[in-house]
Amino acid sequence: MASPPASHPITRAVPIERLDPFVVATGPSIPPSERVALFSEEQWEQFVDEWASSLSDYQKVERASGAGDKGCDVIGFPVEGGPVWDNYQCKHYDKPLAPSDVWVEFGKLCYYTFIGDYSLPRKYRFVAPRNVGTKLASLLRRPAILKEELFKNWDGYCRDGIKESAVPLSKKLKAHIESIDFSIFGYLPVLEVITQHMTTPFFVARFGLGLPPRPPAAPPPTVPTPDETRYVQQLFEAYSDNRGTALSTVAHLPGNLRRHYNRSREAFYSAEALRNFSRDKLPGDEFKALQDQVYVGVIDTCSAPHACGFTRLVATTDRAAQLAITSSPLIGKTEIGDLHGICHQLANEDRLVWVETEDDVDAG
Repeated sequence: MASPPASHPITRAVPIERLDPFVVATGPSIPPSERVALFSEEQWEQFVDEWASSLSDYQKVERASGAGDKGCDVIGFPVEGGPVWDNYQCKHYDKPLAPSDVWVEFGKLCYYTFIGDYSLPRKYRFVAPRNVGTKLASLLRRPAILKEELFKNWDGYCRDGIKESAVPLSKKLKAHIESIDFSIFGYLPVLEVITQHMTTPFFVARFGLGLPPRPPAAPPPTVPTPDETRYVQQLFEAYSDNRGTALSTVAHLPGNLRRHYNRSREAFYSAEALRNFSRDKLPGDEFKALQDQVYVGVIDTCSAPHACGFTRLVATTDRAAQLAITSSPLIGKTEIGDLHGICHQLANEDRLVWVETEDDVDAG
């Protein structure tokens, strides 16, 4: 009987450590710098569009990719409708960009500006998940040499690559290229783009990795702002209904109601901070969706008979705190005070009413 191989010692397999339930459910996280390499060309252009749209440099960003884009992918305008524009050329290859990958892109810009289809951009940047290779980076740092090399490579890459019919390097076209300042060409390091993309509402949706820490909410101003008018009015109506007398200022409130008033305003501003956090960190209106879920969860409690408006208010906010909301991406950043605050936001919009009128009773 043959013996087992003896060239290496035979060892037992290392036991697997305790598994993270999140990893079991979703798989190990992939760093954004690696994930972008897995994007499709379409996803890569969308990613660059999202990044450029977040820049304060531009009033308008357009995506002009696809057949017939004439060498323009994502375009940024510092002034919408103005003559100045920047071009971000998206190249999604599985290797660093080499000159041979982009000679035709230089040729397109030179040709289409020559025939007057569009003006020269202020800057032209290649954006690629694997960045640019050493040779192309060296050429981009030496504009005069880059232009000479384009002339040498015109027939091999540009003549038959710009459009269906050949584009020979005529004397007029060459003179036009000579007039172009090739220092407009450059590239953007992918880590720089990813770092800036992290500040956009699109980052979590595209890469996951969880929402960043939520900053603390600012305390309410001493005097309510016009944005608080309706729910503050509703608070005083509920207090008055509870006490059987008109209460219209904080000075008129007994201690327990004054404390409730202060907590209510803190909760309102906490919910407003959550609204702003959602706006800055998530695409779409996820906060509005959360508001709608809270409304559905509390409206029956709010509509039920109550001894007074204040007991209706308290029962409604208590019900909000008990809601088991699992479908919102914000729920991990939502506190009980936020759910109370959302009820006050809904009251501010008259979607919830604490003191019933005859019309409310009839409608019920």
